[in-house]
Amino acid sequence: MLEPPPFVVTNIPQRMDRLPWSRWHWLVVSALGITWLLDGLEVSIVAALGPVLTHSTTLALTESQVGLTASAYLSGSVMGALVFSYLTDRQGRKKWFMITLLLYLTATVLTAFAWDLASLMFFRFLTGAGIGGEYAAINSAIDELIPARRRGHTDLAINGTWWLGSATGALLSVVLLNPRLIPESLGWRLCFIFGAVLGVAIVLVRRYIPESPRWLMTHSRIEEAEDIVARIEQQISSDERFKNLPEPKGSITVHTRPHGTTIATVARELFKTYPHRTALGLALMVTQAFMYNAVSFTFPLVLTKYYDVPSSTIGLYLLPFAFGNFLGPLLLGRFFDTIGRKQMISFTYATAGLLLAVTGYLFSVGSFTVTTHLLAWSSIFFFASAGASAAYLTVSEIFPMEIRAMAIAFFFVVAQGAAILAPWLYGRMIETSATSVYYGYLLGAGLMLVGAVVELVMGVKAEGRALEHIAAPLSAQQITDEESPAA
Repeated sequence: MLEPPPFVVTNIPQRMDRLPWSRWHWLVVSALGITWLLDGLEVSIVAALGPVLTHSTTLALTESQVGLTASAYLSGSVMGALVFSYLTDRQGRKKWFMITLLLYLTATVLTAFAWDLASLMFFRFLTGAGIGGEYAAINSAIDELIPARRRGHTDLAINGTWWLGSATGALLSVVLLNPRLIPESLGWRLCFIFGAVLGVAIVLVRRYIPESPRWLMTHSRIEEAEDIVARIEQQISSDERFKNLPEPKGSITVHTRPHGTTIATVARELFKTYPHRTALGLALMVTQAFMYNAVSFTFPLVLTKYYDVPSSTIGLYLLPFAFGNFLGPLLLGRFFDTIGRKQMISFTYATAGLLLAVTGYLFSVGSFTVTTHLLAWSSIFFFASAGASAAYLTVSEIFPMEIRAMAIAFFFVVAQGAAILAPWLYGRMIETSATSVYYGYLLGAGLMLVGAVVELVMGVKAEGRALEHIAAPLSAQQITDEESPAA
């Protein structure tokens, strides 16, 4: 009879969580956080391109066809998240956050050579697949490498960099879509080329990010995990400020699992072990995804159709919207670690929903100028961005480590699938009337309020707690370590 796999006692999670914030953590944030910046760059460029792609000098698409290209991108992100998350949980975080980045860069360059609607949609699908895979691999890696006391604020700030990418894309589009500088038939293609160039250097930087020691710990690779943690400690303690690192407190006993987790295991944990957490994740992810996909992909069409904003200057109008979204997670993020996840997520969701409803009404009755409408959008998404970032944080930290990437992908897939037609739907509403847009805003507002109520009732207290305390790893036999401080 075969001997059962051994139990291993280790303090790897405690050693990672007690580390002081250092240059090494900034490297992790910079190298992995680029995912959100790249995605923001993508969405911003395509949003600014939307009106240009309807011109006869480009691809001569209709508004609803522009919406379809956005839906193709979202479809790809769904497929990428599903496939690459499975591989990430089985084969490790590092391998797949490298491969998915390379896929994104290649597909972005190919998009620049699209010749019709079908080819554009296909290349956008591949680009989305790369980004979808990145979400699962990167969210897993960041949560497992960042100390518990800083996890919430760090995750929200990183997610907020999506909007720095958006602002960069907006500025690029102002130059590249100006027909007085670059022919319109060429400028939209250069947008994608420049977008890919910005991501190339990150491939080299990511080589220095190690595999997650926590992932290695649960896959029968304890010695490798111990070696990585020792090297991280050595690098941090080389700084005079951190020469004497605090002692880790406690340990965890794990039953090593060299084999990967199956889809059946994921389904069991989501729907049998943690059904309430699954319902919470679905509510948060679906509601924010619908509102964001609907508004972010289509509001340049509102500017050109209802405010006569020239297509070549759309990027300038994206800037206040982007910075409002960036400042929300940056300025509010710390309160998710101090006041608490439940209180802050409910507050940000509810506030964004109410502001969106009011904005829709004022737009329908003609009370806005382009300036006041931009201010309203910026105010809405200051709160919505913090809440949406916290939704991604929530689904990445409330399930066991062995299924983390697949859990993230599950919620991402369901959320994007539920919202996949939102850009097309809102594009049709924009084609119809301002009143139709108002009804669309009411729908988005109502969904955000639903998310706020669900979080208030079912939210999980995760602030300042080690991942192993929020949800014990499937391989854990017992946890004896002390909980991390909340601040």
